[in-house]
Amino acid sequence: MNNFAFAPLLPVWLLAVLGALALALCIYGAIRRAPGMIWRLGAILVLLAWLSGPRLLHPVLRPVPQDALLLVDHSGSMAYRDRQTIADAAAERLRAQASHLPGLTLHSVTVRSQGHGTKLFNALDQADLPQGRFSGAILLTDGMDHDVPAHLPPRFRLPDGRALPIHVLLTGKGEEIDRRLRILQAPPFAIVDQDATIKIQVDDLGAQDYEPAELTIREGQNPPRTVPVTTGQPQNLTMRITQPGEMLVGLSVSTRPGEVSDVNNREVVRINGVRDRLKVLLVSGTPNQGERVWRRLLKADPSVDLVHFTILRPPDKDDGTPLSDLALIPFPIKELFQDRIKQFDLIILDGFRNAGILPQEYLANIADYVRGGGGLLLTAGPEFTEEGTLQDTPLGAVLPAHVDEGGVAVQKFTPQLTPVGRRHPVTADLPQPWGPWYRALRPDRHQGEALMNGPENQPLLLLDHVDQGRVALLLSDQLWLWSRGEGGGGPQAELLRRLSHWLMKEPQLEENQLQAMISDNRLLVTRRTSAGAAPPAAIVTAPDGTRRNLPLTRTSEGVFTGSLPAEGAYGIWSVREDGLTAFAAPTERDPLERADLRATAEKLSPLAQESGGATDWLPNGASTPQLRQVATQAAMTGNGWIGLPQRLAQAANDVRPTALLPVWAALLAALTLLFVGWWREGRR
Repeated sequence: MNNFAFAPLLPVWLLAVLGALALALCIYGAIRRAPGMIWRLGAILVLLAWLSGPRLLHPVLRPVPQDALLLVDHSGSMAYRDRQTIADAAAERLRAQASHLPGLTLHSVTVRSQGHGTKLFNALDQADLPQGRFSGAILLTDGMDHDVPAHLPPRFRLPDGRALPIHVLLTGKGEEIDRRLRILQAPPFAIVDQDATIKIQVDDLGAQDYEPAELTIREGQNPPRTVPVTTGQPQNLTMRITQPGEMLVGLSVSTRPGEVSDVNNREVVRINGVRDRLKVLLVSGTPNQGERVWRRLLKADPSVDLVHFTILRPPDKDDGTPLSDLALIPFPIKELFQDRIKQFDLIILDGFRNAGILPQEYLANIADYVRGGGGLLLTAGPEFTEEGTLQDTPLGAVLPAHVDEGGVAVQKFTPQLTPVGRRHPVTADLPQPWGPWYRALRPDRHQGEALMNGPENQPLLLLDHVDQGRVALLLSDQLWLWSRGEGGGGPQAELLRRLSHWLMKEPQLEENQLQAMISDNRLLVTRRTSAGAAPPAAIVTAPDGTRRNLPLTRTSEGVFTGSLPAEGAYGIWSVREDGLTAFAAPTERDPLERADLRATAEKLSPLAQESGGATDWLPNGASTPQLRQVATQAAMTGNGWIGLPQRLAQAANDVRPTALLPVWAALLAALTLLFVGWWREGRR
């Protein structure tokens, strides 16, 4: 803002006296009617005005130190097509240019993705710069930013409304195309032996034409299958859930010519297979203490449908009680053991002595049920050696032990884990110590795996595989003592839970299992075996098909582990060892970064245009535009250069005066007025 001031050549009082005399002479001449007096007075006043020295005072403006931001994108998408190299080279050139511009400080900020995509403007907001010195920002990026505001941020607006520039320098030769596979919908859980539906979509981003695409589906050890897909349209995929536990489904779409990368052409879907309501048939012999234990355990599990029958009186005994008082409903033998037997996941016979209750053909049905994949659990007491014992029926062919008539041991003993039991998931790590039992059976022959021993180191708990099914035999009816706290009790509920789920083929309880997982870019393999010897090396196949051997080392009883780096292509890793197979896939750390890998100006260009900044492509680091300082009102970009506005501020007590009435103008005006006055006097 300009100010007005005087710098008189004569003292003010003298100028005032001269002005008064001139006015008096003018009045006197007017009284005498002298012609031309008013013009002579004007000439005198012009000379007095010049002698008073009127002038304008102009403030002296000096450049204010500038602070600008240089944001260098180091997010995941910058790893493709030399983008990072180009950005780093351009940043070095810009910093070198800025160091030669007076008063300019270029603050460089490296922006990395933190699991939520690229956030350049969040980095701008977090930058700590002095107030009133910010002059704009330069973004070195591929253009794939995930926090672009709808309008120019307030930081880029001056108080008078003018904008500060955002220059966008894109690492690429121009707009790119990229094919991606998206999972629109996938169920986290699905029922075993039922179909699950996954909704997917394939997009050709940045493309103007159509290219055919094929989708390859890999489910576990099944051979891959290929289906055609139409880009830009959702499509449903149906797959069968065959077993409980996590199921990895690998999906990959064919590459498109010219696309940035095929990294986002692959996806892994995780579906946990869960059983529908588990159906358990519990048949108890004459009422006993263990019956309540079974009911409490199975009733507490909301996923279990329990069908329970207790044989209150065998057919060969009659105490006069009417049958209508012994049972609310008749024992549906045919329905349970012939018509519906295959619907059960587990059959439990607790202290059961047949004694003609079940015909031989129904007992044969139970044996066939086991061979076909069913689970059978027996808890045996003295009734196992008496007349009507199950081991002398067709069911005996699938039982893992036989006990002769004198095989009942009545003595105090504490169950002990066998070496196999310390390795088997059913009994490994069960909390100890355990309380005593007082009765057990001594088998004269047995097969399968003995997990616990009883008196005289005789087998107490036996597990066996029979064709496709499984059988567990507990050679004592004293397990209920643990629930009563006898001698400190024991893990009765946990043991029964593990036994039941092992019989129903719970993957986590398999005695020979292979597990794989990926954590912190490492593949971790765990091999559990009930055998004592170390397993051979595992064969690991990466998503790109490369194979390598992974030795396994012992970490605990029956557990062997190994690990290796799992970097590289995103997809499913497979591990094979001794006939077992496991699959693993990394968890995507930043899905936004992988969703669109193009270098594009469509996101940031509107904001750069609103700010008056440039949007330039950098095919290489040498093509970096020249950095200039320009006036605030000038253009901020041109051919091969970008500008940052140089803001000015008034220097304290520093002004530049300018005379309002120059000497030549004062003399010309005075002479002109005197001439006019003389001319008027001459005409009289």
